[in-house]
Amino acid sequence: MELIAGRKEEQVIMNQLLASEKAEFLAVYGRRRVGKTFLIRQVYQRQIVFQITGIASANTPQQLANFFSVLKEADASAVQDSLPKNWFDAFGLLKSYLQKLKTPKKVIFFDELPWIDTPRSNFLSALEHFWNAWASARPDIVLVVCGSAASWMISKLINNRGGLYNRVTQRIRLLPFTLHETENFFHNKQIKLDRYQILQLYMALGGIPFYLSEIRPGKSAFQEIDRLAFSKNGMLVMEYENLYRSLFNHAERHIMIIETLAKKNKGLSREEIVTMSTINDGGGLTTLLRELEESGFISRSYPYGKKIRDSIYRLTDQYSLFYLKFIKDQKQSGSGSWLNRIDNPVWRAWSGYAYENICLLHIDALKRALGISGVYTEESSWLDKDRSVQIDLLIDRRDHVINLCEIKFTQEPFSLTKAYREELENKLFAFKQETQTRKSVFPTLITTYSLKENIHSLGFIQNTITMEALFEPA
Repeated sequence: MELIAGRKEEQVIMNQLLASEKAEFLAVYGRRRVGKTFLIRQVYQRQIVFQITGIASANTPQQLANFFSVLKEADASAVQDSLPKNWFDAFGLLKSYLQKLKTPKKVIFFDELPWIDTPRSNFLSALEHFWNAWASARPDIVLVVCGSAASWMISKLINNRGGLYNRVTQRIRLLPFTLHETENFFHNKQIKLDRYQILQLYMALGGIPFYLSEIRPGKSAFQEIDRLAFSKNGMLVMEYENLYRSLFNHAERHIMIIETLAKKNKGLSREEIVTMSTINDGGGLTTLLRELEESGFISRSYPYGKKIRDSIYRLTDQYSLFYLKFIKDQKQSGSGSWLNRIDNPVWRAWSGYAYENICLLHIDALKRALGISGVYTEESSWLDKDRSVQIDLLIDRRDHVINLCEIKFTQEPFSLTKAYREELENKLFAFKQETQTRKSVFPTLITTYSLKENIHSLGFIQNTITMEALFEPA
């Protein structure tokens, strides 16, 4: 059995369903390559009695034939010879098979459920009937459904207003690995990399298990990024188009939003997205943004002191950002391409933004490092009214303190210069003056390594957090 790196909370939830004294209906969703199927198979491998995977772009007869084939393998002696005519007949056969089993818990697993629900197939109606009329009354049933198309999983299943309304008893939105989980993943694979090298891989690939599984032992992060992203047959070269088209119908509009956000490191408002792209404002844009956010490609933040309508959207999918900055439309490829880019202006700008994204995705780790895990906080950014001063991250604390965070990616300990201190002092003054906050404001540095103390930092920087804190377990 292959070890699961992390996913502790998810495993607890899934095992609780096995111990439940009633029927359970679990929906697992998350972006492509994030490890949904692997997690379900590993946790439930002894209890799965029926498992089917939907076929991409297949029609209803093909999906039914696939279902019938899987069922015949499970129960060859009792299944009829002819294909079921529709999904109601198919679920009837499944019910007959399950009734004969004597196992205490029976896990039924439908993988890539959105692909099975083809147009006019009545699949969801049949699933509703199977659950409501039979499975929900049996304490030995755990129905598990999974899909990468987060928008379908939420709108058609979790928020279903028909016969499946409020029937899903547990939902798991599977997110990419944290840095701690990524480090454990490499440890399980016998890959020995220091934390700076793991950080480099995470900046380019994110915490996507499928991408990380391509990393070979005995190679540096720079060598592996070079191979995966810049060699002729590198896995990451063609992944971008497949990624979005496999998740969304009419993915061109989703890609347009992603590529618009990639142009502005600090994020864009809804109005700015409309202005910079050809997508019209309205309900359609709301749906697109929600789908991308639920799938983990973009994140939304609320500027300090602003309302929800002033939300700022950022591209936070590490791979998409890396692809658009370095792979798409780039003439330079082949061995050594990545190493040749290291420390040029484009690389430095990307590194800073990628590290900032990682910090925003590890807020809980930052709070632990500050010793405020038990304090209620709200996180935001801030841009002054003249749009000339921006603060990367504000941690607004219930204990009457605001951490004004400056995030710096460096390759060595950070030294605060006189000019940079003056810049930070101007930010601090502008923030206090414009917001009129009465809270104490602590200048906080989040950097890769440590802060090199000098006359400019002493008495000014109140807290320093390094990348080490980001690797700490929850």
